Amino acid sequence: MVMIANLYSFFRLKKQDLIKVLLLVFFLLVLTACQTTTVPLEFAPDANIVQQAIALQLNQRLTPLSEQLKTEKPQLDISNINVKKIDPVTIANLPSYHLTGTYNLKLILPRQKVKQINNKFDVYLQRQAEGKTWRLLSKDNKTSREESIWKSYLIIDN
Repeated sequence: MVMIANLYSFFRLKKQDLIKVLLLVFFLLVLTACQTTTVPLEFAPDANIVQQAIALQLNQRLTPLSEQLKTEKPQLDISNINVKKIDPVTIANLPSYHLTGTYNLKLILPRQKVKQINNKFDVYLQRQAEGKTWRLLSKDNKTSREESIWKSYLIIDN
């Protein structure tokens, strides 16, 4: 009889430990599920950074064209930036933002000015770890890997 009581108390103690372990695992799962790795919208780039990113993107396209045509690169006047969508994303473990929208552009050429309205833009911007600078990101389409390879370009704040 004493042996049965000892076994019962042994298993009873094990049930309590089992319940404690199960509760601990449950709370760990709940706390882990509550953690969020989303990028906060409060730190999204301002209009000046978006304008500079669009200008950098345009200059990357216009420079080779101007060199090929042996002409002077036009001056750019970007205005009326309208960000329609901001998607917070994480790229290379840093907070980044995918912005889409429209802007107006005035190309100032040596002999004429050309106006374009409602041009679409699609940029990825990434705040650097220290939080002082931004980079324009672009996917490298030349790679055949499934993983995206990103190129980054420093945006110099004027």
